Amino acid sequence: MAATNGCEADHKSAVPSVLTVEDVRAAHKMLSGVARVTAMEGSRHLSRLVGAPVHLKCENLQRTGSFKLRGAYVRIAGLTAEERAAGVVAASAGNHAQGVALAASLLGVRSTVFMPVGAPLPKVAATREYGAEVRTHGQVVDETLRAAQEYARETGAVFIHPFDHRDIVAGQGTVGLEILEHCPEVGTIVVGMGGGGLAAGIALAVKALRPRVKVVGVQAAGAAAYPPSLAAGHPVALGSLSTMADGIKVGRPGDVPFKIVGELVDEVRTVTEDALSRALLLCLERAKLVVEPAGASPVAALLSEPESFEGPVVAVLSGGNVDPLLLQHVLRHGMAAAGRYLSLRLRLTDRPGSLATLLGVLSEADANVLDVSHARTDPRLGLSEAEVELRLETQGPEHCAEVREAIREAGYTVLP
Repeated sequence: MAATNGCEADHKSAVPSVLTVEDVRAAHKMLSGVARVTAMEGSRHLSRLVGAPVHLKCENLQRTGSFKLRGAYVRIAGLTAEERAAGVVAASAGNHAQGVALAASLLGVRSTVFMPVGAPLPKVAATREYGAEVRTHGQVVDETLRAAQEYARETGAVFIHPFDHRDIVAGQGTVGLEILEHCPEVGTIVVGMGGGGLAAGIALAVKALRPRVKVVGVQAAGAAAYPPSLAAGHPVALGSLSTMADGIKVGRPGDVPFKIVGELVDEVRTVTEDALSRALLLCLERAKLVVEPAGASPVAALLSEPESFEGPVVAVLSGGNVDPLLLQHVLRHGMAAAGRYLSLRLRLTDRPGSLATLLGVLSEADANVLDVSHARTDPRLGLSEAEVELRLETQGPEHCAEVREAIREAGYTVLP
């Protein structure tokens, strides 16, 4: 599951020449009154699992719903008057789009944002409401990115990259300064990684001030470009990407963050889709926080190997902009992954009252029936047989076992 970056521990305190902690401090001063100093919430459930205090850094509660405003504002604020007059352009499926749109509006700069065809309507609407002109192009972000870069060449607008620029990294690094301010005793910071801007910024700030703090990056297993890139010593592009976590669905690390991650991030881990689903569900049920799959990736890492983290731990919830339709799907997936759903297929005697009797058994076992499919004409069935498929909501793996046992004790045979 884990992929280390190959750096020796005694090199971790080195600060890369591309940026310094003073750049991050300057960005933090610039963001005063613009970006929220987001809350740090303790999690008793995760603390019990990890065996040490766990805090959640709630960037999902940031303006625009993610950390992206920080870097976007610092980048646009650093433009010359001539560059501002030309406007800015960006490409994004959601979080970066909204961050650029709001930052540009606050600074009085015209913005154009390219978004993929089929981007979630709430994200498109929010980007427009923040003041950007939205143009849709391409089916995937890479196509949208090329369209935005072509627009920049044709119009002179400044292209605002989502992660591969020093000002972007400095802005994201302000999250690290806030973590140290609110939890100076932190032992490990866990942060999701796509292109690497947030992880690089946090590592840059934290390692300069608290060299012994570990920084652990987390990627979705189906979009993990950093492990092979770190092994190769340079950014490597993935041939394919597959993950629900669109906020970290990036095929190639950025050159600027890659250098910093390679020097300062202690470890990069990957998490499965099931782990992401369980993490999102946990954030919603236990912490009462709406978090998108990418934002839940640090929690997924904690759930996957809870005893491998040195506490106190801070998990950065990087964003909360999740499409309601995706949220519905992910929550169902998360409940299934957590053993909260049970699907069964069994045969029973085809006579009046048989199905009602079975449902009574399930009721006694406190299983909530979600779906019932009752087949009576399948040629595989005998003349007096019926087949029933059930989807049940349960209270977890132990309750699933209890429901199965109750069905067996009632004389039913569960089919494979």
